[in-house]
Amino acid sequence: METYLVGGAVRDKLLDILVKDEDWVVVGARSEELLALGYRQVGKGFPVFLHPETQQGYALARTEQKIAPGHSGFDFDASETVTLNEDLRRRDLTINAIAQSKSGEIFDPYGGQQDLEDKKLRHVSDAFSEDPLRVLRVARFAARFKQKGFSVADETMELMTTMVASGELDTLVAERVWQETELALSTSSPQEYIEVLRQCGALAIVLPEVDALFGVPQPEKYHPEIDTGIHTLMCLEQVAKLSTDAAVRYATLVHDVGKAVTDKSKWPSHYGHETLGLPLQQQIAARLRVPNEHTQLAALVCEHHTKLHRVQQLKPSTLLSLLESLDSLRRPERLEKFLLVCEADARGRTGLEDREYPQRNYLNAVLEAVSQLDIEALLADNPNRSAPELIRSTRLQIVTDKVAELVGNDD
Repeated sequence: METYLVGGAVRDKLLDILVKDEDWVVVGARSEELLALGYRQVGKGFPVFLHPETQQGYALARTEQKIAPGHSGFDFDASETVTLNEDLRRRDLTINAIAQSKSGEIFDPYGGQQDLEDKKLRHVSDAFSEDPLRVLRVARFAARFKQKGFSVADETMELMTTMVASGELDTLVAERVWQETELALSTSSPQEYIEVLRQCGALAIVLPEVDALFGVPQPEKYHPEIDTGIHTLMCLEQVAKLSTDAAVRYATLVHDVGKAVTDKSKWPSHYGHETLGLPLQQQIAARLRVPNEHTQLAALVCEHHTKLHRVQQLKPSTLLSLLESLDSLRRPERLEKFLLVCEADARGRTGLEDREYPQRNYLNAVLEAVSQLDIEALLADNPNRSAPELIRSTRLQIVTDKVAELVGNDD
């Protein structure tokens, strides 16, 4: 029985990246032997065991045989006769098919180290095409390692394109699509995930509402990049600099989906795209089972982001209604997320990436003024007045006064 460190841990060590999780493969052993040594078997399907002390994962070396469509349609052979090379051959990318013995010796039968040097994401073998989830995984790795200069090898992109055309991606379950998408949104370059999926045709399968944005024109005056899809990629690049919150990044991804369904005769204007985008967002959320926190924030951004961009021109009553719609007094943390998405939207435009966004401070200043109102004292001083009407009229006066102050300061 021999054990080897495999996969991402070896890859990240070779890239001088901090290793968070270690996975091991066991060659020449049977399940009974590991159980006898105190390992605990977990999961279903192929045998994976937790080390009795470290709790790290140890999987028996295995081969796979495709027996049905989809990500889970495999039969496994995890007998003691499976070799290390056979186990590595079934992995997705060469950079993930490197093993290291406990003595430190590197086993790299498929050229992973060379691809690390060349900064290429390349499939190990034709077995790659048997698992449609790997298309999304490659796109996620492209997003993760974009800043290190990695790109998808031409032959791997061709294979992914063929897989998409075959219809295999239609078999993916929603949970796995969302899992890969959320992980990709959390990388340093989330826009690359969308771009790679688009290049191989997978974006039209997993996120058709986003794919439809490419080629949709916007007014050059406000959007020098013109193309809405390009704008979305630029917004994702900007939001990655502002926030690591996955909900913020998801809301950025889908904030403009309504522009694909506005009246084409009116393009490049997109009047009403804010409300037209809401059912499309609901469609995405239902299909991929997106978490509620993400969908609620995305809906608020979709409906109200254009108001924030022109917040300094809003009437006090409209400004107060905006604060109420965002539930700003009760949920200031969600308001902050909303502001981050809007700032990314404002900066996701050619030549405007470093623009200031004074709208953030303006709205926060108004909110701070409104939040100082002592409602309990107000009601005590006016016992005969309707509470809701009194509270709102007082808040409106506060907003009016604050706007006058802010405008005066600008002058």
